[in-house]
Amino acid sequence: MNDTVTSRDSSVGIVEKKYYSFAEPPDTLTLESGAHLGPVTIAYETYGTLNEQKDNCILLTHAFSGDSHAAGFYASDRDGDKPGWWDFLVGPGKGIDTDRYFVICPNILGSCMGSTGPSSINPETDKPYGLDFPMMTIGDMVVTQKALIDHLGITRLLAVIGGSVGGMQVLEWCVRFPQMVRAAVPIATTMRHSALAIAFNEIARQSIMADPNWAQGNYYGGQKPDMGLSVARMVGHVTYLSDEALRRKFGRKLQDKEHFSFGFGGDFQVESYLRHQGSKFVSRFDANSVLYITKAADYFDVVDKMSKPAPIAGAEEQNKIKYLVVSYSSDWLYPTYQAKELVQTLKRCGQNVSFCEIEADCGHDAFLIPDQRFTTLIRGFLDGIS
Repeated sequence: MNDTVTSRDSSVGIVEKKYYSFAEPPDTLTLESGAHLGPVTIAYETYGTLNEQKDNCILLTHAFSGDSHAAGFYASDRDGDKPGWWDFLVGPGKGIDTDRYFVICPNILGSCMGSTGPSSINPETDKPYGLDFPMMTIGDMVVTQKALIDHLGITRLLAVIGGSVGGMQVLEWCVRFPQMVRAAVPIATTMRHSALAIAFNEIARQSIMADPNWAQGNYYGGQKPDMGLSVARMVGHVTYLSDEALRRKFGRKLQDKEHFSFGFGGDFQVESYLRHQGSKFVSRFDANSVLYITKAADYFDVVDKMSKPAPIAGAEEQNKIKYLVVSYSSDWLYPTYQAKELVQTLKRCGQNVSFCEIEADCGHDAFLIPDQRFTTLIRGFLDGIS
């Protein structure tokens, strides 16, 4: 694995978060649940330049707790140590080359990173939505992204690329708007959650809702359910790693001591690490957003939709999507067998699909770690369609 160092010299440089608002009442957005939502704001970032034909656009879809900041640096990051989450992959001359492509990364509906979500102000009450925010789905997220793409005057995407919950959005794009997608790269994802994945999400949700400060979701302006959210993040974070990654990094090493304390203060380095991860998450993410986004991921199911035959002749042939499905050998949250099920489903339908399992011992989060093999794979795939 190549631990490429990210620097301003090789990045897209200073970037700015932008916002698009739509669905102003009475023309509200109708969600899959039948509920109505409006107005809706989607935060997004763009990198590179849209060409005159508007046919060089790549849409990036982020994982559940991610955001629109996929590459570059904000002007406020003066120390230069906070690049976008895919900065090693997106930029001039990189796997997703911003000298060639116009890249868009929107923040998902239901999040707390600029897009409309439970912490947003409900125009009917002038207070945060809390649990009055309607339940949304991965499909609803994609519909809002489609509204943004339409707003930008783009009629077809060169590629949609994303990992984990972002990979679910990729697949949803392919079944909802296949005529708009030329190529798709779902990474470390699944066509629907297994019972195991739903179980871990439910533990995370219950830890939040069991916190007395959760207050049925009405904690804004008061004490937040920090302990519940921290535990939820610890649970989730373990699923993103692997046994080998934890063994290599921590083993049974003690934290700042030579002997057991015979108490509950935290003897092991791995305990300290998880508490740190939980504390960091509390400072940047909203507990209610975790509830809504994890539930949307659990509801996601495109098995039947992906099973529809692809167009095989005539004018519709040009709408056939080219797929690259990527999995990681140590991912036990969305294991390779689920990626292979997706590949088999697509092949049975006559779709153009390639598959690659990358050997890596980092677990589910491997797609967020610099790896020259992954970069080369993405670059080569894009070269084949552009």
